[in-house]
Amino acid sequence: MDLNNYLEEKKMTKYQLSKLSGVPFTTISEITTGKTKLRNCTGATLYKLAKAMGVDIEDLLADSMEHRPTFEIFKSNVCHMVKNLGDMGFIIEILESDKIRKYYQRQWYRESLYLLAMVDYLCRVNDLPACAEYSDIRATRLEKPIYPAGIITMSVLAKSDQPKIESLKKSIPEFIRFNIVESEIRDVC
Repeated sequence: MDLNNYLEEKKMTKYQLSKLSGVPFTTISEITTGKTKLRNCTGATLYKLAKAMGVDIEDLLADSMEHRPTFEIFKSNVCHMVKNLGDMGFIIEILESDKIRKYYQRQWYRESLYLLAMVDYLCRVNDLPACAEYSDIRATRLEKPIYPAGIITMSVLAKSDQPKIESLKKSIPEFIRFNIVESEIRDVC
């Protein structure tokens, strides 16, 4: 279902959604006319729209989920969710929605493992026990390391693997356990 269908179902105008969500009217208008795709919106925008409409982000994106977003966009959206929900809110949201398992069952392993790494990391930094629910998924690991796009670009430009080596050294343990190189989850705009 697209945003227009949700608006119709909720008997809500674009203006009302804008006021309720805090998302600019022009953004909502561009989404409803097709000028902007929901899958290209930031995590913050998706979260605000979904919350205002009383639906999950995944439901909001269901029509465009066949076109899997790039991993960089996914990571950015997750980091925005952490920023907007706070550590505890994010952990609760991810565990209650069971997105880790849903992505894993879709064979979206990068996304599943990234969410699990994020939950495990946030649990550690907040002195919370790790959720035992995903022990089976924790036993998996991506075949090759996934580096941030910026690190890959730096390596290509430098014609050296040194940026990759340095990023591995700085990587958060919960992420590198799954072969995902991630060193900063809080520095989002």
